[in-house]
Amino acid sequence: MTRRSEGPAERGGTGTGDAADRGADSGGTIRVLLADDEHLIRGAVAALLALEEDLTVVAEAAGGPEAVAMAKAHRPDVAVLDLQMPGADGVAVATAIRAELPACRTMIVTGHGRPGHLKRALAAGVRGFMPKTVSAQRLAEIIRSVHAGQRFVDPDLAADAISSGDSPLTTREAELLELAADGAPIAEIAERAALAAGTVRNYLSSAVAKLQADNRHAAVRIARENGWI
Repeated sequence: MTRRSEGPAERGGTGTGDAADRGADSGGTIRVLLADDEHLIRGAVAALLALEEDLTVVAEAAGGPEAVAMAKAHRPDVAVLDLQMPGADGVAVATAIRAELPACRTMIVTGHGRPGHLKRALAAGVRGFMPKTVSAQRLAEIIRSVHAGQRFVDPDLAADAISSGDSPLTTREAELLELAADGAPIAEIAERAALAAGTVRNYLSSAVAKLQADNRHAAVRIARENGWI
């Protein structure tokens, strides 16, 4: 007999009662959190995972902050996270979940995998990293292996990460390039970063030079294409 996932209200609402306090089911069921801002994809994955006897989707989220809140409320065994979500990306969410719930394993499923994204994810303790082209059956298998303490990285993404090398940017340069991504003027970036305008200008100039870009806007594009910001 197959086990279905919990209803939409239970998955997407605020955790209350037993669902908020329960750990892994006594019968060995793996409790899963799904986070993806594409509702159709998230719903389809939840429905397909519900066909697996040993997997139960206990919560769903459409953005980064909601994913962290659902993890705290429902305490899943494995969190399956989209890389690009509103509010916070999958790596940031994985970092927050690891700090709050060390026993919860995290995985990232993405349609925009870049070498830098994989390296950031692994540094954040993510145990699985794979493209959205993975089949539902394979995803279920990977969830089980990650829950068992193993690691899975898509071979193609791993090969790209090895060949691309590390980011040439310092942490501060990457942070300021991220702040410059929406075209904000230097003064605004300086205020948001709590730095002097001249300091911000120097960091951005250094980043532009390292990436061999024509300007900071081109540097942002290059850094994003490589997953460095």
